[in-house]
Amino acid sequence: MSIPEDSVGIVTPQRTRFDDPLVLQCGAVLPSHELVYETYGELNEARTNAVLICHALSGHHHAAGYHSVEDRKPGWWETCIGPGKPIDTNRFYVVSLNNLGGCHGSTGPRSIDPNTGRPFGPTFPRVTVTDWVASQARFSDQLGIEVWAAIIGGSLGGMQALQWAIDFPDRLRHAVLIACAPKLSAQNIAFNEIARQAIVSDREFHDGNYLDEGVNPDRGLMLARMVGHVTYQSDDGMRDKFGRELKSGDIALGRDVEFQVESYLHHQGRSFSQSFDANTYLLMTRALDYFDPARKFGDDLVAALSETRCNFLVTSFTSDWRFPPARSQEIVNALVAARRNVISTIIDCPHGHDAFLLPVQRYFDVLTTYLQRVASEVDAPR
Repeated sequence: MSIPEDSVGIVTPQRTRFDDPLVLQCGAVLPSHELVYETYGELNEARTNAVLICHALSGHHHAAGYHSVEDRKPGWWETCIGPGKPIDTNRFYVVSLNNLGGCHGSTGPRSIDPNTGRPFGPTFPRVTVTDWVASQARFSDQLGIEVWAAIIGGSLGGMQALQWAIDFPDRLRHAVLIACAPKLSAQNIAFNEIARQAIVSDREFHDGNYLDEGVNPDRGLMLARMVGHVTYQSDDGMRDKFGRELKSGDIALGRDVEFQVESYLHHQGRSFSQSFDANTYLLMTRALDYFDPARKFGDDLVAALSETRCNFLVTSFTSDWRFPPARSQEIVNALVAARRNVISTIIDCPHGHDAFLLPVQRYFDVLTTYLQRVASEVDAPR
């Protein structure tokens, strides 16, 4: 295939190891761990043009570019990262990593536990957004990046960017929070629990020890993804995309009927079950559930944000009912009350929560304009 001119091109994942123990919020200690990451663009001499991309639930380090000329599947944010794109690699050094506990190369449930010589599986310790941010800060030290020009994330990635601003206020100049919330609603926690129950109820789950058994809870993962995927869409978006069109069968006779939307969800579920780890899914959905940075501040979000020093862009989408604009507005209102610098935008589009992954023109215009300002700050003489 031909690599598009506005792509970062062929990229090679890199791996870095940390041999200093990492104490997690749950009290467990990882004596060592590895993180897999990719970089796009060039780091300037002053090391001031670095942008960190924080991934969402099912994301990973491969955010842009291709792994080979034959690779037909680009990074998950290929439309947004590259030369001349909103996150412009002509101006920024962009870093994307696979979080601790992930299943795409970083230390996680599929990694070998040095104490047993077997995969961690269900014994991998619980991690939180705070733990991810702490490990990312160590990673920043290893890269020699003292201050990020911006930290950007959508959904669970936006929550990480928010936690960064709270935990390391002097280490980022801008936080871009997209389609996220200050904590999950009861409904969101409920959806996550349904997905988890689909996985643990699979007869091939074996209490999380499926790798030892040489099997995989494919059906449970498939159902979890199908449930999740429906919540990432909107009613209008699914109607426009699928309507009540049939994939096969005769609806008049009620014979072998399969709607297009059913076929689509089956495909999404099957694909996900072959590429994602069940224990990682459980771990990451629980990290989502537990996220609540105001808890340490007496449930006062204004107090939690009062020590932040970066500028904020907070973006939401009208049709996102998983993380609706009202939830983003909670963050904005708290930032205003804390007298922090914040720009807020609500994008009108029909694509639901997944809109943050799509090249919606108004959304990309906002990102481009904001990040051009960030780049201008980087370029300005000090």
